[in-house]
Amino acid sequence: MSSTGDEVYFTIQNYAGDLSAIVFMRKENEQWSDPEFVSFTGKYQDLEPFLSPDNLKLFFASNRPLSADTEEEKDFDIWFVERAKPGTDWGAPTNLGKPVNTDLDEFYPSVSINNNLYFTGLGEGTKGKDDIFFCEWQNGRYLTPVSLSESINTEGYEFSAYVSPDEQLLIFSGYNREDGQGSGDLYISRVDKNGNWQPAENLGPGINSRYMDYCPFVDVKNGVMYFTSKRIAPKALVKFGTLQEFVDKANNYENGLSRIYKIAIEDLP
Repeated sequence: MSSTGDEVYFTIQNYAGDLSAIVFMRKENEQWSDPEFVSFTGKYQDLEPFLSPDNLKLFFASNRPLSADTEEEKDFDIWFVERAKPGTDWGAPTNLGKPVNTDLDEFYPSVSINNNLYFTGLGEGTKGKDDIFFCEWQNGRYLTPVSLSESINTEGYEFSAYVSPDEQLLIFSGYNREDGQGSGDLYISRVDKNGNWQPAENLGPGINSRYMDYCPFVDVKNGVMYFTSKRIAPKALVKFGTLQEFVDKANNYENGLSRIYKIAIEDLP
């Protein structure tokens, strides 16, 4: 979501997850437009877009080749496109390069107002499996990625972190933790007076389900948190009278597919 609340970018995928593209919508006269492909997507697996706070740079993850001279897919790296001002065309995708990108996968970029970068990484320096990494922007370049402290990362899987523009709030997914509801749960951490991340807290059963809950994003302007969930509605032991009744139930919003949900920020712990 743009900081002005009038643009939204998100990932669309097929059921198997092997086709992935980025689409966008614009709000005009309080009405959202129909989804459209962004100009650079559609051939490779592009996913997890994130707009910079000034709305002029769009970060995303992709397995596209590093060079236009080949069509050989790469592992997932973090890329970005830029534009002169909101509403104008995006330029050509640029790979962030080293030290951010490695020979392993990098996912889910999130950028602060200072251009500091948070992302999911599998490379050197993890505390176990997937970790949330931090990259400081200094003198026009990113410094070496650092895995966040044990307040955030464990020996298990941590992924899909959103950082607030002022870097005072972090929301991410932790997988199958002891205090979780099951599968992936959303956790929240805030910065203390010493500038350190406090131990992350589970957002609880009012938000998390026993299925995968992930990919958080906070619309600061409107006070809303969006997230993706694969939750399934409670099973109803009913006899279906017609095939259409069965199809309608199968297509229920909470049907195990990745759907977007929202909740007011004031309802967060």
